[in-house]
Order: sequence, then structure tokens, then C-alpha cells
Amino acid sequence: MDVLINVFVALHIIGIASLLGGFLTQMKAMGEGTARFTPAMLHGALLMLVTGVALVGLNQADDQPVNNLKIGVKLAVLVVILALVYVKRDEEKVGKGVFATVGGLTVANIFIATLWT
Repeated sequence: MDVLINVFVALHIIGIASLLGGFLTQMKAMGEGTARFTPAMLHGALLMLVTGVALVGLNQADDQPVNNLKIGVKLAVLVVILALVYVKRDEEKVGKGVFATVGGLTVANIFIATLWT
């Protein structure tokens, strides 16, 4: 079970890397007002959602403690990120505010995951 959990953790990290990497590569374009959400950002957010749900289930099945409040907050943040990216995915230009919100929420989700114990 530990190997399976670690595989899903690795996939979850790949998802966050895809989402954050897509944001970081568009930062110069954001300054110019031409930023857009890349498919990698959408796929990264979806991967995070799927692997996060799987991780909660696997940890509960393995009788490991799960902080449901932390998971709920992370899920709520991810749903907002996913909604913004999904709705604006086909637009040629995304406003600075919306784009910065996705980046900020992504970083906030990373800090929630690592600092909330």
C-alpha cells in the first residue's frame, strides 16, 4: 500500500508542478497583458484533483489519520483554481487579476499542504 500511496504522491506533485510551471512561464506575458491559461495548467489541476481524492481514500483505507479540515480547504482552493482555468482556457488573453489569482491560490495550496500540520 505504501508504494501505491507514494506513486499517487508523485503524480500529485507532477500536477502541482504543471500548474505552477504554466503560471511561471506566463509571468512575463502577464506583465504585458497577454497571458493565457495553457493546457498544461488545466491538466495539472485535474491531475491534482484526481490524485488528491485517491490519496485521501488510500490513506483512509490504510488506517492512516487524515486531517479532513485541511483536505477540505485544499479541495476548495483547488476547485476555485480549476473553475477559473477551465472557464478561461480558450481565451487568447486572460486578465492580470484572474491570472494572478490562480498563481496566488496555487502557491497558497502548496503552503497549506506543507505548513499545516
